[in-house]
Amino acid sequence: MIKHARVVTLDDLADATTVVVPVIFDNVGALIAEAIPAQLAGRDVPRSLSREWCSSRGLSAAAGSVVLWASFEGPTLLFVSLGSSYNHSENFRLAGAAAAQRAEGDDIVFLLPTDGIELPDEAAQALVEGALLASYDFKKPDDDRSFDVLALGVPLPSVADHDDVVAGVHRGVLVADCVNWAKRLIDTPPNELSPKEMAKRIAQRLGEEDSVQVEIWTESKIRDERLGGLLGVGAGSAEPTRLVYAIYQPPVATAHVALVGKGITFDSGGLSIKPAAGMESMKTDMSGAAIVMAALSIVARLQLPVRVTAITPLSENLSGDRATRPGDVLTIRNGMTIEVLNTDAEGRLVLADGLSLAVEANPDAIIDVATLTGAQAVALGDEVGALFSSTDELAQLLLEAGDRSGEMLWRLPLVTNYEKHIDSDIADMKNTGKAAKAGAISAALLLQRFTDGRPWAHLDIAGPGRSDATRGYVTKGGTAFGTRTLVEFLSHVALSSAESAFDAELDASTDLESGDD
Repeated sequence: MIKHARVVTLDDLADATTVVVPVIFDNVGALIAEAIPAQLAGRDVPRSLSREWCSSRGLSAAAGSVVLWASFEGPTLLFVSLGSSYNHSENFRLAGAAAAQRAEGDDIVFLLPTDGIELPDEAAQALVEGALLASYDFKKPDDDRSFDVLALGVPLPSVADHDDVVAGVHRGVLVADCVNWAKRLIDTPPNELSPKEMAKRIAQRLGEEDSVQVEIWTESKIRDERLGGLLGVGAGSAEPTRLVYAIYQPPVATAHVALVGKGITFDSGGLSIKPAAGMESMKTDMSGAAIVMAALSIVARLQLPVRVTAITPLSENLSGDRATRPGDVLTIRNGMTIEVLNTDAEGRLVLADGLSLAVEANPDAIIDVATLTGAQAVALGDEVGALFSSTDELAQLLLEAGDRSGEMLWRLPLVTNYEKHIDSDIADMKNTGKAAKAGAISAALLLQRFTDGRPWAHLDIAGPGRSDATRGYVTKGGTAFGTRTLVEFLSHVALSSAESAFDAELDASTDLESGDD
């Protein structure tokens, strides 16, 4: 597992076990940049590779395709495709992933020709992200490999380009480390990760960050704070519920964003019990909580000037003798009532409490993340997340952030006419919509009722939150999908000044936070 990366010099090539040479394709074949040394590992390196030579060895214009050129002496050469350009970040992620997966030995050096790259920092970040994310292995956390980057130019890279590569590598390591931390939480067996244990691990992680305050609410505190949805979901489990309330408060903040993550550490469906096969991956149901806390950790480590409040209600949804019954009515913190007709639609119940708390924090925008509905996976599969938003401006910012991060989102509508799907005869609403009709939309409409009209977005990641197989830099198991999108979004917000377009884009009704509680 690769845990670190750095920028090295030509002298360090002597210690490499694999040297990675990127190529780009045109109509003739694969081109190798002039900045790449003419000799590597005792071999002459051509400036181009014919299409026939590449095709016979499996190297193609598909980003991340590779061919090994082994040597009895010295390091192995690995040619990796960047597609047709040096200026697609996603291709660098795929190239980094391929290099990490196919390299021989523990010391990998990737040759990065900066002359053809418009944004060396973004390329270096993407490259390192791809390598570190792809190397994640839950069963082998102690393996230690290195993935180093050698910035090259003709005759040398400029000082500015070199510094950009250094900054990009640093950021890539930081982001990938936090995402892999979230993936490890998600993949942890549920008997080892109760709500109490998850809260403890989050507090330990965030306790290392500057300008971060963390509170763990115990069940008595949760009861005192009137979080009826969270208490109702956890009533059937012997494991007590928890809520983690974390605040990143930098000295100067240009805006305040609240993040809410669903944290069901195991979901049996409650009394509306799932079939056995449906429970096998239900340790993944706390992904939203891991994602928003990882995003806060990254923002704090980058010291971005944006305030972030992250709230994660944590619970198990089991069927003990105190479990919530179909037909029960739960009262959420803001006083609204929800008739529970399906105890397997529990995520929206805990998120209702979390969103109510987020509103009270008075943020400029609220974003929640959850593995919420099977309907999302039916609609968009396991590689695309569903985005709902109360404003076009917030939706566009998140779509752009997803595009930059390589995490594809697709906006689904909040159809007003479907509000009647969640009407209840005895409560303010019910927790189910119309059978087999617009399930993801009705769930989002319920959540919207707890946002007090503020700019709000909901990411339903039931499909892409888990992968059944490794593809590119996405490893099998928990993916922490959405973490990098949130960081890209928050980075955009942080770059805005106090009078920036952020207020106008989100049509916020309040002034930007000054940083004071």
